[in-house]
Amino acid sequence: MSLQGKKVVVLGGTSGIGLAAAKAFLDESAHVIIGSRSASKISDAKEQLGGNLEGYEIDFRSEENVVNFFEKVGKFDHLVVTAGEGAMGHFSELPVSAVRDAFDSKFWGQYMSVRAALPYLNDESSITLTSGVYGVRPPKGATTLASINSAIDGLVRGLSVDLAPIRVNVVSPGIVDTPLYSGMQEKDRQELYSQIAQQLPVGRIAQPEDIAETYVHLAKNRFTTGTSVLIDGGAHLV
Repeated sequence: MSLQGKKVVVLGGTSGIGLAAAKAFLDESAHVIIGSRSASKISDAKEQLGGNLEGYEIDFRSEENVVNFFEKVGKFDHLVVTAGEGAMGHFSELPVSAVRDAFDSKFWGQYMSVRAALPYLNDESSITLTSGVYGVRPPKGATTLASINSAIDGLVRGLSVDLAPIRVNVVSPGIVDTPLYSGMQEKDRQELYSQIAQQLPVGRIAQPEDIAETYVHLAKNRFTTGTSVLIDGGAHLV
């Protein structure tokens, strides 16, 4: 299915996987609308990507804010959500408040985005959410992310039935070289990437473009729904 002229909303489309996904859809000649909490990041993304691109601010922890965002967007064809913050820490040490904040961002943010988007989608539309490999194989300290990602995977299975014929899928990435790790010292970050790469069958860390291709595939493939696409370089095998 061609995406030429189709209207695609990418929430979290100003950095990392979301920015790469926005570019991938632009490369398919789609009309892309990005959403982000940061007006400056929206401006930077528009300058970097060019093309048929719009951008609006959104804080998808606020239901009212999310509703207002989609009122501005109006009718569109495909929804991609890559935004959402998690929380790492040992179960016995991570405050419950931090866990709730993480659920509010990554789970409830995606949940509310889908609800608010529904009036503007059509029977040929698709929705693609984002979970993560920690839902399948969590390391120590990832209990919260394992719970959130598993909840998103389950949500997608239910939505694919409730919202049919709209197709609903989820992308589950592994470790990706994104600004998520920008708070680390460069040396420490590269050492982390090197250690992980040595364990992976593919022998390297993912780049955002590796993951972005999957969102495009799921928007184009009209026979795929209720599916979680694990794209982790084989991390779940080792």
